[in-house]
Amino acid sequence: MEEYSPQKIDKKWQKYWEENKTFSSEVNINKPKFYVLDMFPYPSGSGLHVGHPLGYIASDIYARYKRLLGFNVLHPMGYDSFGLPAEQYAIQTGQHPAVTTKTNIEGGVDNEGNKITGYRKQLDKIGFSFDWDREIRTSEPDYYQWTQWIFKEIFNCWYNNESQKAEKIEILVEHFEKEGNTKINAATNYDKKFSPLDWKGFSEDEKQEILLEYRLAYLSNTWVNWCPELGTVLANDEVKNGVSERGGYPVEQKKMRQWSMRITAYADRLLKGLDNIDWTDAIKDTQRNWIGKSQGAAIYFKTNGDKKHTIEVFTTRPDTIFGVSFIVLAPEHELVQKITTKNQEKEIKKHQNTSRKKTERERISNVKITTGAFTGAYAIHPFTNKKIPIWIGDYVLANYGTGAVMSVPCGDQRDWEFAKHFSLEIPNVFKDKDLSKGAFTEKDAVITNSDFLDGLTVEKATKLAIFQIEQKGYGKGKTQYKIRDAVFSRQRYWGEPFPVYYKGKTPYILNKEKLVKLPDVDKYLPTALGEPPLARAKKESWGIEHPGDRMEYNTMPGWAGSSWYFLRFMDPRNQEEFVN
Repeated sequence: MEEYSPQKIDKKWQKYWEENKTFSSEVNINKPKFYVLDMFPYPSGSGLHVGHPLGYIASDIYARYKRLLGFNVLHPMGYDSFGLPAEQYAIQTGQHPAVTTKTNIEGGVDNEGNKITGYRKQLDKIGFSFDWDREIRTSEPDYYQWTQWIFKEIFNCWYNNESQKAEKIEILVEHFEKEGNTKINAATNYDKKFSPLDWKGFSEDEKQEILLEYRLAYLSNTWVNWCPELGTVLANDEVKNGVSERGGYPVEQKKMRQWSMRITAYADRLLKGLDNIDWTDAIKDTQRNWIGKSQGAAIYFKTNGDKKHTIEVFTTRPDTIFGVSFIVLAPEHELVQKITTKNQEKEIKKHQNTSRKKTERERISNVKITTGAFTGAYAIHPFTNKKIPIWIGDYVLANYGTGAVMSVPCGDQRDWEFAKHFSLEIPNVFKDKDLSKGAFTEKDAVITNSDFLDGLTVEKATKLAIFQIEQKGYGKGKTQYKIRDAVFSRQRYWGEPFPVYYKGKTPYILNKEKLVKLPDVDKYLPTALGEPPLARAKKESWGIEHPGDRMEYNTMPGWAGSSWYFLRFMDPRNQEEFVN
């Protein structure tokens, strides 16, 4: 028998597979179909790293196994080719990210004369059974035109809480024209009421500003992880220990006007949907905790000063309203600057500067260190009229809830530790419960030292507290979620451009047929004014006419395109729709 030669045999059969398209997937209704999907790679370097074949080998074995069982197997591959590494390399070398990305995929020579093997050749050498006729690259216009289409669809919809689904924005406009917004049950943060007559009298800009408060894709001022050195916003998983995962540059919290996706509108549907999917209970519990539905009350605390301000807090334990001994605001809360006394300004600014360098994840996970500062201001307890000191603390986040908490140290451990650390009062509203070693966080207690709630169980006290809060106008019953709307903007060049233009400060969407291609720029850096790199693009380089003043300068995050690639693999050459 001839000696087995891997080099010879591999080469022979890989050539045969390529010439005969052995692994091409055709529509065949006579066979059961089976989809073997791999997470497609980001071509960030000259070739694969060990993690790629580690996963691909297992799925390839399974794809081959299903073919042998007679299944019509779809096993595609492509490239998640937008992202920060290519842009950073472009900044360093001046080479266009499209060029370096293409070289990393197909092979060639880099800017320094080094030979690049390329992802494709390495994947072929391993012998994977991919259907390369379905290859997609997220940085190609024929792919991201459909990401832009998806954004347009989302932008042109609002969420109807009555029907529990998204509906076209034109339906909402019809409501406004006939009834105003008093009878609309929509997912929105807009709380002003207007009549049909009011709507008719609004200017075009005012109407668009209101509609933006209802759209599923909207602009808002949001606290983000800002990396000055990289000149962009980073996701939480791109930040480690206060620095960027790539480059190790300092990251700070900064408020910026960003595109967001109103995924909070789907919180209840996401929760209900968990009952209908075949996941383990552990994963379902993780999802439920992430969504974080909680019921309680929004309570309003007036501040005690020359200028009257109102602090809104949300609590799941209104039964402990008489146990409030201080209020903690997020260091970034808009009221901090307005209420801080002159004597405390220096201390507050010092704490804010320190807090700004921490990520949200670091602030909520670092339970062993208690940090905070007194503003010098006080709030008034709505039921007792007692003065309550107002502090700032890292464990309260501006982006979660109202950015303020009513602190009940007898019933919350973090509040208890904060009170102990700063020698604040710990009033006990739980009958016969010992607080010497920590807060009592269970709900099997009888309420005491609480006026009209005395002698009630937690459940009964909660209901009566909400009733009294609403009756006296101190707040209202409310349902809240931990899940937050997703920030959808990046201040980068090498990403998917938005199909958005502006008239003044008002955003408009381009016609469905129009594709916004990534324009050329002279540098891949922010402008001198701190605007994203796309602000450098000349008007004519956008290659598209629009009736506005400028195009959107931000790009979409990388996951905009890589969130739906599994659908495009099924119909990658369709020019009429994003998938059939």
